[in-house]
Amino acid sequence: MRLSAELKAFEGRLGHHFAKPELLMRAVTHASIGSATRPDNQRLEFLGDRVLGLVMAEALLSADLGAREGQLAPRFNALVRKETCAAVARDIALGDVLKLGRSEMLTGGRRKEALLGDAMEAVIAAVFLDAGFEPARAVILRLWGSRVSEVEADARDPKTALQEWAQARGMPPPRYIEAARSGPDHQPRFTVAVQLASGEAAEAQAGSKRIAEQQAARALLARLETSDD
Repeated sequence: MRLSAELKAFEGRLGHHFAKPELLMRAVTHASIGSATRPDNQRLEFLGDRVLGLVMAEALLSADLGAREGQLAPRFNALVRKETCAAVARDIALGDVLKLGRSEMLTGGRRKEALLGDAMEAVIAAVFLDAGFEPARAVILRLWGSRVSEVEADARDPKTALQEWAQARGMPPPRYIEAARSGPDHQPRFTVAVQLASGEAAEAQAGSKRIAEQQAARALLARLETSDD
């Protein structure tokens, strides 16, 4: 199998030349266009998630020899979560080479967070199957780059961190309210507000309620930390 010029250029951005190009083709093929003769990337996602997890766990242990499990776990979660995988995918323009069905094409599939994150995991698995663990590890560490060394010492989910902040001050849990929804049904935008019993509040907008809640919590935490300083 010969790769298109587009996928050849992607190999350069990825930093790996495939001995088995069919693995890369499968990694960039979404279920919306997959078929019996054109396997999609769902099984590769499953494997890539595990390869990424092993590499990140090893990297975090090496980076901080004195860290305890309770410190390492939130850093690990921050590095392997779907949003981080999607951000790495954007860095190498993975969305540009995805093979999508018409429905996904029309609904902005190349920009969807979950789709990009899943595809990044599939590409990692493709490198692993093509060349083994060490080349896959090298690709991951190069692409994740400074994210590993700069991951926040306390990289808890912002909703959890905000709830703990409130509880430490004797407050009830924060309230999340869907303030608005816009856009077509196939590509909605949610505006979510978060409010503490003491009156502090913030809001954020995203393509899913879950992400909007996280971003609103992160914004409010940043504001509270500034006022504490």
